[in-house]
Amino acid sequence: MDRDLERYREICEGFSWDTPTTFNFGADVVDRLARDRDGPALIWCNAAGDMAELTFSDMARLTDRFATVLSQRGVAKGDRVVVMLPRIPHWQVAVVGALKLGAVPIPCIEMLTARDLAYRVRHSGARAAVARAAHAEKFAGLEDRLDVRIAVGLAEGWTDWEAAMAAAEADTAFSPATVGAEDPAILYYTSGSTGHPKGVTHAARALHAWRASAQYWLDLKPGDRIWCTADTGWSKAGTSILFGPWSCGACAFFYDGPFDPRARLELLERHRITVYCAPATELNRVANEAVSDFDLSALRLTVSAGEAVNPVVAERWQRATGLPVLEGYGLTEVLMLVHDYPFTPRKFGSMGLPLPGTDVAVVDDAGRRLPAGADGHIAVAMPHPQAMLGYWQDPERTAACYVEGPDGRWFLTGDRGTQDAQGYVFYAGRADDVINSSGYRIGPIEVENVLLEHAAVQECAVVGVPDRARGEIVKAFVVLRDGAAASDALVGELQDHVKRLTAPYKYPRAVAFVPELPKTLTGKIKRQALREATG
Repeated sequence: MDRDLERYREICEGFSWDTPTTFNFGADVVDRLARDRDGPALIWCNAAGDMAELTFSDMARLTDRFATVLSQRGVAKGDRVVVMLPRIPHWQVAVVGALKLGAVPIPCIEMLTARDLAYRVRHSGARAAVARAAHAEKFAGLEDRLDVRIAVGLAEGWTDWEAAMAAAEADTAFSPATVGAEDPAILYYTSGSTGHPKGVTHAARALHAWRASAQYWLDLKPGDRIWCTADTGWSKAGTSILFGPWSCGACAFFYDGPFDPRARLELLERHRITVYCAPATELNRVANEAVSDFDLSALRLTVSAGEAVNPVVAERWQRATGLPVLEGYGLTEVLMLVHDYPFTPRKFGSMGLPLPGTDVAVVDDAGRRLPAGADGHIAVAMPHPQAMLGYWQDPERTAACYVEGPDGRWFLTGDRGTQDAQGYVFYAGRADDVINSSGYRIGPIEVENVLLEHAAVQECAVVGVPDRARGEIVKAFVVLRDGAAASDALVGELQDHVKRLTAPYKYPRAVAFVPELPKTLTGKIKRQALREATG
């Protein structure tokens, strides 16, 4: 154990971020690989049996073409571009094409509703959107803001992707933009415990830095095939499907189809996946299948993030595959910070050790580093190249994430934990009320605001409660208006109401009708009391 930890310390001591002064991921990674070391970049298939294989030279050509499509329509450096596409190759082409132009992509999941998208478009000031034709109607009413709308498929009032790409093929004059290390490069919306989703804005330096976790946690190299099952709107997809793997010259596997645990194993076998990245709830269901029926001899690494892996699940997976599950911890604002390494010992209950070049510590409210074993805020020493530029148009909320201490400036992750003498970090719980269900982060206020629009609801409060399958589920405590009666039918009606007005994964799987909500003297809802009452 001591020798393994010594190796980790030697790596940390010799590590340097080497952040360049300018960085355009499309030009400096994709185009460079296409020119210097071409190879497989993407293997895609869907549930219908369609399949495509693309090399880095294919992606270089296609992303040049898409950047031209945007440029011809007036999109320029710094403009925000909503990219709402599922797990299809168009997603990588759109994101990287926007980056080549110096535009700022905003990845979004297709489950977002018209209401969700309207907020993102208006808040970000986006002027372009890319989506499948089937979802074009969700952008209705935003035509005055989105003067560029590109659809995969035919949609009235939208530019057809295929026609635009074909027309752009003749234009070979595209030259990637020069993007400064501190220039905005990508914007992710993530749920918080209060108010609307936050627009996490990352600089180009972050896209360069995200290769580190791909090197040391995912252990990716040319020739590897990684399957990360994260949805395309999450930052995890960026780091483990696109930016991380391609920065290491590895190939990403992309599957567009419903979740089926046995199908997961069939795909792992058929496509000779070497690195499998999945949330704990997915691994739990896949591990319950007859894993030994499949040839997973190509698989050399299994990793998980977004929620703690149950030790029983990890043990079952290791018995079935011979591979441990390496866990990782991060958040949209600073991405992967702490993880297990293929060569370091794992400690029960620990999230692992900090990423090289990263000072992760447990600090108190004043930013003082706490001794080993003490509970406090999990924090990251600043500056750090992975850290966000800030929350879009919200300097006050951005400033609230930082604290100045005797040892310098710290970014507070919003999570609490402890750290032992060897540097292993242990998660103790959230400092806020964000609900983590099956890897999806859900802000309680978002769900409460929708519930309050229902005619039967007078007051409500939403919390996360433990669930063996999903980690947590959304539970709503509802005070009814006079004349409304509690019933199973009303529970279903409220659940359908939430599914209809916001992304379906946010709906309350449990609903309790209560005469009143517990509150502080200042009128704030005591969410902890509700969680404790749930048991």
